[in-house]
Amino acid sequence: MKKLLLSIVLMIIILSLNSCDFHDPFYHIDNQPPSPPTGIAVLNGDNVVDISWFHNYENDVAGYNVYYSYEYDGKYTMIGSTNDNYFVDYGANNGVTYYYAVTAYDYNNNESELSYDVVYSTPRPEGFNQAIFDFNRFPQNSGYSFSKYLVVPYNSDNSDVFFENYNGTYYLDVWDDTDIQDMGYTQSIYDIPYAPVNGWSESKDAIASVGHTYVIWTWNNHFAKIRVKSITNDRIVFDWAYQLVEGEAQLKPKAKTNIRQQLKRNMR
Repeated sequence: MKKLLLSIVLMIIILSLNSCDFHDPFYHIDNQPPSPPTGIAVLNGDNVVDISWFHNYENDVAGYNVYYSYEYDGKYTMIGSTNDNYFVDYGANNGVTYYYAVTAYDYNNNESELSYDVVYSTPRPEGFNQAIFDFNRFPQNSGYSFSKYLVVPYNSDNSDVFFENYNGTYYLDVWDDTDIQDMGYTQSIYDIPYAPVNGWSESKDAIASVGHTYVIWTWNNHFAKIRVKSITNDRIVFDWAYQLVEGEAQLKPKAKTNIRQQLKRNMR
């Protein structure tokens, strides 16, 4: 009886092996990687960069790898993986420019090429709910220095912008060696991607309006932006961001598509 049971078990094993896929002449091994992700976008903040992209259309995509480099054509180092189309680089440093790329991989660990979008970010400091006061009444607390992150007197050498209540009309003022421009109403401080090329105020001031964002070109060739949150007779409250890299007009970048999509880049 035992011999009969053993024979039956052996026969089942043999039949199972014969029915396996690797004996099937039509069995296909998947070694085709997904396509590179597209729509890469970044949002640079204070020592942090948010990275997003479009989900791949392939139904066997298991996840995405995120890479960075200090040059678009340079060596790319993986910083993390995710199953979603979103990743946050908490290791970014203010004042440093990073190029980002994303790959997709499937359940067989086939990985795509790096994404082709030219996407870079230069994180910068930012602040929220900062108040300065009317320089006519509170001259010692009416100016703001972006480089010092401090409230300063309006006539201080470090003052980049100051607040004025002129007969009930509110102004943001700058000195002769600095420029300012009203960029209009925005939803948040992040809505203005780059400093403008022209259109600066010839009078060196701008009417302050709640919800408007203003770009400031400082005397030492740095760009900043502030978004007004509230105004009273004696003070203005705003959010701000300041680019540490001299001459860098990037306040919040958008992705650009590289026309040289066949350019090979390296991962490491």
